[in-house]
Amino acid sequence: MKKRKVLGVIGGGTMAQAIVRGAIATKYLAADEIVVSEPDEARRAQCSALGTAVTADNAEAAASCRYLLIAVKPQAFPAVAQTLCGKELPVLISIMAGKTIDYIKRATGAKKVARVMPNLPCAVGAGMAGLDTADCSDEESRFVRGLFCAVGAAEEVGEQLLDAVTGISGSGPAYVYLFLRALIRAGEAQGMTPQQAKTFALQTVEGGVKMAKTSENSLDELIAAVSSKGGTTLAALESFRKDGFEESVARAVDAAVKRSKELSE
Repeated sequence: MKKRKVLGVIGGGTMAQAIVRGAIATKYLAADEIVVSEPDEARRAQCSALGTAVTADNAEAAASCRYLLIAVKPQAFPAVAQTLCGKELPVLISIMAGKTIDYIKRATGAKKVARVMPNLPCAVGAGMAGLDTADCSDEESRFVRGLFCAVGAAEEVGEQLLDAVTGISGSGPAYVYLFLRALIRAGEAQGMTPQQAKTFALQTVEGGVKMAKTSENSLDELIAAVSSKGGTTLAALESFRKDGFEESVARAVDAAVKRSKELSE
């Protein structure tokens, strides 16, 4: 049977909508090449507003497409798998944390599964995704990479590193937002208005990231460039060191990676 759609999506939440929106905006896919399966009527309406076909029937979506994006929470996957098991399935693309390719194959009977770990900045076209497309043909791998490059950047890392990608990149935006919130509150404590503190904090982080991406200097060299002997930056960095800032970050990432692995059990 000829597939009527290129991409089917199971789950119509924030990440799914971001990926669909990016694919359409960059013209990687046309809206009429996509079908979204979502049980919630309000979310179906949101996806329909993007121009895609919508359904509440997972099996119907799977039967109509060449690639099927699984965009549900890991805890919801067993119920989704039951709706797919025993069906002839297209290439599955999973963005679930923790659920391995072997697990997804056993649960659904799929012959080909790609795993991708994207992050929330996909919603603004600045996402980062780690890929494992070893199961796929060259053409299929190119499709998966292209889909996620439509919402940011994507890099093949292999499944053995996807838990680490989850800890660094998948959960990472929350770490950035937490740091920004702390910086803004610190500015307010020093007498800035909330808007002033937010403006300075956001521009500082944005500018720092841009320099880190474009400079030929290492991060250590960039830190040194801001740190005059006996100056304010060194005083702040020493405070961070005493509080175990880098060790705290490492522990947080380790906790996220550990939880990702637990989700595979």
